[in-house]
Amino acid sequence: MASQAGQHSERSSGGKTVRNIPVNLQGHKLMITEAPTLKMFENDRGVSEVVTDRQGVQQFVVSLFAKRKAQPGEFAGKGEEIKVTLTADPGEGFEEGAYVELIDATVSYWERNGRSGLSFRAHGMTPVGAQVSAAA
Repeated sequence: MASQAGQHSERSSGGKTVRNIPVNLQGHKLMITEAPTLKMFENDRGVSEVVTDRQGVQQFVVSLFAKRKAQPGEFAGKGEEIKVTLTADPGEGFEEGAYVELIDATVSYWERNGRSGLSFRAHGMTPVGAQVSAAA
């Protein structure tokens, strides 16, 4: 999936990592495939806990199918399912099949235990065509 991004990097003890790169998904259709829920993790005792940020704010997760918007005469190509961590409660009304736009989306590269990938974050989301409020 091609996205436009500015570059920001920081050092970590595990080597160079690239984090919180602003990502422009305006050229993509984003459809909810799993409605937003609290983000959970299993601790070392096998107990599920809610994920919070450093200030203790609960995090949410939503699964989206992202597919490039085709221009007239173009083939859109295949899409991809992505999980996006939301840094605030998205509120009600985000059901499976709804199209959304992400607010202040970023992507970060991660490596852990011989595995690596990209993680997506956003401050929130709005239904396609909705106005974004100043408080969002």
